[in-house]
Amino acid sequence: MLRRSLVYHPLAAALPVDPDATPPLFVSRMRCSRAGANRFHSLTDQKRRKYIVTLRISALTAFQVSIGLKKPVRHASHIRDANDTLIVRCQLNDGSVGWGEGLPRIYVTGESIESIWRHLDATEFDLLASTDLVSTAALIDTLDSFRLAEVQPDNDVSVRECFGNAVRCAIELAMLDAFCRSHSVSLGDMISAIPEFASIVQPQEQVFYSGAVTSMSPGKQFVSAVKMRLFRFRMVKVKVGTSGIDDVACLRRVRRIVGNQVDLRVDANEAWRCDQVVSRMRPLLPCRPTCLEQPVPHVDVSGLRDVRDDLGIPIMLDESLCCHEDGVRAINGEYCDLFNIRLSKCGGLLRSLRLAVLARNHGLGFQLGCQVGETGILSAAGRHFACNVRGIRYLEGSFDKFLVKDRLTVEDLTFKFGGLGHRLAGPGLGVRVDEARIRQLAVRSQSLIG
Repeated sequence: MLRRSLVYHPLAAALPVDPDATPPLFVSRMRCSRAGANRFHSLTDQKRRKYIVTLRISALTAFQVSIGLKKPVRHASHIRDANDTLIVRCQLNDGSVGWGEGLPRIYVTGESIESIWRHLDATEFDLLASTDLVSTAALIDTLDSFRLAEVQPDNDVSVRECFGNAVRCAIELAMLDAFCRSHSVSLGDMISAIPEFASIVQPQEQVFYSGAVTSMSPGKQFVSAVKMRLFRFRMVKVKVGTSGIDDVACLRRVRRIVGNQVDLRVDANEAWRCDQVVSRMRPLLPCRPTCLEQPVPHVDVSGLRDVRDDLGIPIMLDESLCCHEDGVRAINGEYCDLFNIRLSKCGGLLRSLRLAVLARNHGLGFQLGCQVGETGILSAAGRHFACNVRGIRYLEGSFDKFLVKDRLTVEDLTFKFGGLGHRLAGPGLGVRVDEARIRQLAVRSQSLIG
């Protein structure tokens, strides 16, 4: 006998198979038998509909959570010792719960925690509440159709198309997580099954993260570089351009300590003008950096077209690469050689994957980056990206226990020796979120649906 909890597996719309010939694609919360699925196939379309439960969002809740850092992180644009983090909880009508995270950066996407709440207060969530999530394709269409309300940024903040991306990321990840958990499907497996991303998909069991040496005193730089060597990182990023820091001495010190086999790159965080880039980089070139990240402010990014001809090493965009429109402008203007893709600043997993496709289609490389102070939620989402996308030039993230005081997940996703990170199994994000801790840390919460 068929159960009314029978639902159509969301990947059936994406996988190149005939669902009528593949009964296992029809599943239920009660794990219906193959015989039940075969019986389902024998029914007419009209009778089938009686047994299909359509998933919908029953509750969507936003939390503002203060996440402290174990140590301050400094670079040319900012010093940070805590995050005001947006956490979103999504519950479906079958009881499945998913989680998402977004981190506002006023100097990157123009967002503050205050602008996030203005977005959430002004946006109508009726589309999300009323949509039947009948397949992966329907879910993606819903996310693509969803629009945030137009709100004012903070005073003296100029914004572009990426304004609101931290909100988009948190909502999208929560919905994807809940949807995949409902069907006992890994988020990584879902990524691999979406035709739109076929050109970049390559599942793998393990990946290797980069280390980082931030702007600090010479003594602390020495200690940090020693840690990079002892941990056997294959790649290390060094922050440059900070006032009061001798970049040449720093990079020489790091290179001497980590050895010649480690891939070093530098990140200036918008510290220089276009006419300074070549002269600032020339004394660093003997240390063989493989890439220079975001050397100039976003407003000056068009000048990098001429800088690239004289510099001699690839340029990566970060603060100037936050959305599809930024990517198109960078390609058309020939501003860079690589994209730094970060899930929160780029508006979520799907938008980030599309940027990777865009880069590959136009002969550019890309990095999967992270934002300082991500909890285990974004670390998990980044791991699924990293373990299912080929050709990632540099990989950052999973600093959890080394950086944040509260990771918000039961599982510790911190990279292992050498920067090693393993593929995540289990449904959705593949981690258990500590809801009690989120509610305990929340300084504000709001129901968006339900």
